Amino acid sequence: MVDTCGSPAPIPVTTRVTPGLDAGILRAMSARESNEGYSIIENASLRGRNTFGVEARAAMLVEVREPAAIEGLFNSSLLRARPVLVLGEGSNVLLTRDWPGIVLSIATRGIEVLDDDGATARVRVQAGEHWNDFVHWSLSEGFSGLENLVLIPGAVGAAPIQNIGAYGAEVREFIVEVEAWDREAGNWARFDNAQCAFAYRDSVFKRACDRYVVTAVTFALPRQHTLRMEYAGVREELAHMRVASPTPSMLAEAITRLRRRKLPDPAQIGNAGSFFKNPLVDDALAQTLRREHADLPAWPGGAGKTKVSAAWLIERAGLKGVRDGDAGMSDRHALVLVNHGHASGAQLWGFARRVRATVRERFGVELEPEPRVV
Repeated sequence: MVDTCGSPAPIPVTTRVTPGLDAGILRAMSARESNEGYSIIENASLRGRNTFGVEARAAMLVEVREPAAIEGLFNSSLLRARPVLVLGEGSNVLLTRDWPGIVLSIATRGIEVLDDDGATARVRVQAGEHWNDFVHWSLSEGFSGLENLVLIPGAVGAAPIQNIGAYGAEVREFIVEVEAWDREAGNWARFDNAQCAFAYRDSVFKRACDRYVVTAVTFALPRQHTLRMEYAGVREELAHMRVASPTPSMLAEAITRLRRRKLPDPAQIGNAGSFFKNPLVDDALAQTLRREHADLPAWPGGAGKTKVSAAWLIERAGLKGVRDGDAGMSDRHALVLVNHGHASGAQLWGFARRVRATVRERFGVELEPEPRVV
């Protein structure tokens, strides 16, 4: 089994969970949990903790409510006994089978304005805060910048890992600092914007996804920010709303309407949003594809690369709306892998690999998943 960090998973995973954790360790940890800011569930279902809605179980689920508990947990024998998978709201992960060790769920809460000079404020947010709630909080407080990132599912702690982006904006533009627990070094670490090594849907945290546990993110939020309305459909939606001079909140409302029309709601049909990245291909291949397919959307990618539309490739390959059992691609958006009801994670990943193989054979382009595949 290979995960999307590009390295083998810690140990082979069986399809049936047998907790098997040392009873003495468990009793000691359980006795302290109420005072230490975390809770423990054995043989826990993860179905309600991933937006694909696939059934998977963990030998143990540890939910952290207080950031201070993280250091003690990682220094305990409990987390050294089995492999650890860190999980936020499960909106950017595909669980293909049961997890034989411990799932660590970060459920910390809190938003703190560190300073505000009237033009820009530095705001520190705990990793467990819901991202969309934070975006709406920022707008209600008179800040701007995050309006294009409205309605993206997931927790704040996942935002820098994925360098989330939408409608012409990326979160890295507003991140000042990321705080994380370094599992390898066994200490706390702080990363400024440059040290995060942000790239398209990527960061140092994603490239070393089993090393860092993001615990808090500090943002620089401006009071005045040039609105970005160039993305296809945005100005048309504002016109439909009869808005000539939009505020950040009005732009957020327009983008919310667009997203709800284009993307299936995970509450209605299991999905993790866009499943594939827009691939970066060599300029020569892009030119060949554009000669053969003049309508292929493409953008400069830098360093001899061109970014091409994954959605176009999938749709032109005839896969939009196609399903195999309960696994398939959405008929509303060609990038969205969906669970129509009872597909397993393994079945969804098998269908995703079929999509990748078809696009590779048809266009010579390799698609890369956005979510982490466990």
